[in-house]
Amino acid sequence: MPTLAAIFPPTQAPERLGAVAAAAEVSGLSELWVWEDCFCQSGIATATAILAATSHVGVGIGLLPVPLRNVALTAMELATMSRLFPGRLTAGVGHGVADWMSQVGGKVSSPMTLLREYTVALHALLRGETVTSHGRYVHLDGVALDWPPATVPPLLVGGIGPRTVGLAGEVADGLILPGGLSPDDVRAALGHFHRSRTASDPARIVVFISVPADSTAAAIAAAVGDYALAGATHVAVNASGSGTDLERFVRFLALEVAPLVS
Repeated sequence: MPTLAAIFPPTQAPERLGAVAAAAEVSGLSELWVWEDCFCQSGIATATAILAATSHVGVGIGLLPVPLRNVALTAMELATMSRLFPGRLTAGVGHGVADWMSQVGGKVSSPMTLLREYTVALHALLRGETVTSHGRYVHLDGVALDWPPATVPPLLVGGIGPRTVGLAGEVADGLILPGGLSPDDVRAALGHFHRSRTASDPARIVVFISVPADSTAAAIAAAVGDYALAGATHVAVNASGSGTDLERFVRFLALEVAPLVS
């Protein structure tokens, strides 16, 4: 059975986060996912707010754009969160939207090279290793975290292109696939992922989907089941439509959709 999650999109005002997190906690929803879109919200800040406001809800960041943030700073932030809230965080990294990265002066000529260097270094830092890297973009000289996490959060790579998906299989703990993909698209992407997979541990495959806020529980459960059959281990649902009552939708997912998901 896949893990069912809700999405708190960056189009929602940050001050709504507390009520949505409370709804997830009280109703027993397994996970909430956030992400870092320019120029809406910090993925780190929103994820930390959810973790601090709840006791059981898992939180996923999908994703942090690597051209926007130094890898040592990201490692420090994720390590702090993981020590404060062990076992409840999943982190995702990715290229970021090219236009936004250009807008903030972060555009690079080889996004794949940056993502590879960054993910490898971040993974090693979170495992408590001392890292020296003289890559094309990532430069670290004997860097180690003073407070590495006792429970290392799963580190996923987000994307859809075959090269990015293959990179996720090679260097990450799993893959985040964006909304708008069909189950067949997911199967095709996972073909690239598994052909590149080097680790023996089970991978997390997170698929974002969007559904109308007035969808029936049966319809959402059927969609989640289709993506699970395609290979998703986690399905994060975004409620589309203006004026969506996200607290109500979170309770609806937990109490009415989750029992139907198999």
